[in-house]
Amino acid sequence: MNSLYDLPAPAKLNLFLHVTGRRDDGYHLLQSAFMLVDWCDVLHIERRAGSQISREDLGAALPADDLCLRAARLLQQATGCTQGAHIAIDKRIPAQAGMGGGSSDAATCLLALNRLWQTGLAREQLLALALQLGADVPFFVGGHNAWVEGIGEQLTPIELPPARFVIIKPPGGLATAAIFSSPLLKRATERAIIAVFAANQYGFGKNDLQDAACRLDGGVARAIGWLQSLGFSGKMTGSGSAVFAHLPENRSENFNEIFSSRPADLADWDLKVCDNMRLHPLAGWSISDSSSVVVKA
Repeated sequence: MNSLYDLPAPAKLNLFLHVTGRRDDGYHLLQSAFMLVDWCDVLHIERRAGSQISREDLGAALPADDLCLRAARLLQQATGCTQGAHIAIDKRIPAQAGMGGGSSDAATCLLALNRLWQTGLAREQLLALALQLGADVPFFVGGHNAWVEGIGEQLTPIELPPARFVIIKPPGGLATAAIFSSPLLKRATERAIIAVFAANQYGFGKNDLQDAACRLDGGVARAIGWLQSLGFSGKMTGSGSAVFAHLPENRSENFNEIFSSRPADLADWDLKVCDNMRLHPLAGWSISDSSSVVVKA
């Protein structure tokens, strides 16, 4: 096997995001539920002779040293692998959206190269590498929707019912550091438990970063207001700036038609109607994925 094509790297939504405290080292303590959706980047990876790692951007240009390149080099270093690879990325998930696109790309690289190079790492070993790349990368390597705690590194796999969502991304991006340093940010939301979340998965909680984000980028508030005018409850995902809303099954409208008739000032914004995913499309690509325990939420 010398190549793997059409590898999906799905986005995630934070169904809620609560800031429950702050550690002495400055990191914020969080609670959230991460959910996979079928808005995906697509990667193509070819094995190359020699140890060189290269990247080709098929869509939007990425930073010169992105997480995919770092993931490939980290796997080489951890395993002593002397093989190389060429990674082509068709970037479809909006950047600076709070949807984890870069982290998902890195996770897909780890899972694919572990198979292509036959390095044989188990899921637990890949998760340890993923955490070195960023707080969201282990979620995508883990492959399950998850209840998230700590600074984002504590993951409990959960099951979520099938559902559909609209996601809209304003043109501006948000700096995570600016949000977490905002005086509008509340850092003492009461801790929740999975059982309470399970009673209303798609209506539970709020995003504690949203007020600060709305102050920094008026597009977030504009997106929430527009969805509200259509009868949907919008919420920012992650540290933004994308906003999403659950589309109830009891509404019979053609959602794609509804959202295609956007106000002129929203006409060029990224928008997609998405289904959630039960598992990452590459779940099972490491040798110990079958050992995970999933909590019914």
